[in-house]
Amino acid sequence: MTEDEFDAFYAAAFPRLTGQLYAFTGDLGEAQDVVQEAFVRAWDRRRGLLADEAPEAWVRTVAMRLAVSRWRRARRWLELVRRTPPPEPAPGPGPERTALVTALRRLPEAQRMAIVLHHLCDLSVEQVASETGAPVGTVKARLSRGRAALARHLAVDEAEEPAWRESGRVG
Repeated sequence: MTEDEFDAFYAAAFPRLTGQLYAFTGDLGEAQDVVQEAFVRAWDRRRGLLADEAPEAWVRTVAMRLAVSRWRRARRWLELVRRTPPPEPAPGPGPERTALVTALRRLPEAQRMAIVLHHLCDLSVEQVASETGAPVGTVKARLSRGRAALARHLAVDEAEEPAWRESGRVG
């Protein structure tokens, strides 16, 4: 089959095969995908496909097999998902982490970024300076001021702790 013959075959058979596979799969997008894939495979063997040997039947058979394979793969995946127990719920952040994040939010952005990059991301002062585009001296000042402000905010938060939490009793 020449390229021109294949193009004519494709133009005539694609809509018909898509309709047939849509009836089989119940999903138009899936039908179009498997018919297209079947035509790609037919293109690779177009020289061996003869117009008088029912190339449409060959493409339909390939498309049906592709649809069944996809359906089986999806079914196996669904069975696997159903058999796999859900993951254990991850605990939320502890009170210390929550207090730290709250205190960090109170800092100016430049100080907060310097603190996070240096203390939480373990970057050196020089690396923080490189990432932020600030001079090393400015990063050192931001770290110093940021740590001092964090200490104040965390101390205030602890002082505002309700009495029942300190004693361990409720009400």
